[in-house]
Amino acid sequence: MTAIALLGDVMLGRGVAEALGSTAPADLWDPELRGLLRDCDAVVCNLECCVATRGSPTGRIAGKPFFFRSPPVGVESLRAIGATAVGLANNHALDFETDALLETLEHLGEAGIEACGAGRDAESARVGIVVAAGGLRLGMVAASDHPIEFAAGPASPGIAYAHLSRGAPSWLRDELARLDQEADRVLAFLHWGPNMTLRPERWQRRLADELLAAGADAVAGHSAHVFHGVALRSGGPVLHDLGDAL
Repeated sequence: MTAIALLGDVMLGRGVAEALGSTAPADLWDPELRGLLRDCDAVVCNLECCVATRGSPTGRIAGKPFFFRSPPVGVESLRAIGATAVGLANNHALDFETDALLETLEHLGEAGIEACGAGRDAESARVGIVVAAGGLRLGMVAASDHPIEFAAGPASPGIAYAHLSRGAPSWLRDELARLDQEADRVLAFLHWGPNMTLRPERWQRRLADELLAAGADAVAGHSAHVFHGVALRSGGPVLHDLGDAL
């Protein structure tokens, strides 16, 4: 049986970044959890920070309270759990602007960790990936419904933004259909909804069904920082919010 681990928000900035100055990257994780993840065939998480030395705090969002950046060694904490792929479509990918986002992609690539949900332009941000998961091919596409200020443009770096409460945009449905032809299992990985909610919104439940119908075998979300449980739909499992991992 193939085992795929899905983790919610992994934030390696602020106090975690400080800890990396005196703690081995692997030791950020509980040894039992680390061992469990290492035994999986694939590990996917939402990387809710940049991994960079370049860049400066963004001024795109007035009054933005939090800016998350990890030193390059932070990527070793992802390698320590056997991270296969990360989603970058979230509200912290551009905390230190485009230079830091592009450096993040460089560090992940050098570590052999695939990424989706952000890129040098809208086309590359929206394209999904296919990774090995034991004997299976896992397809994954990531999108975020906030902030629009971080959206990638036709020729500018950023995240795969979509106004998800209005339904799945055509590019997301098309990408799920493409991945459905290229992979054995397809994951829709979404950063959606506000923080600290206790249950999914009705529009999230509707959208999950839409994505399953479009080609996803599972839908997993994050953003609330609170676990929202699992719905076993006819098209596949829906994890409305995975909560926080680190």
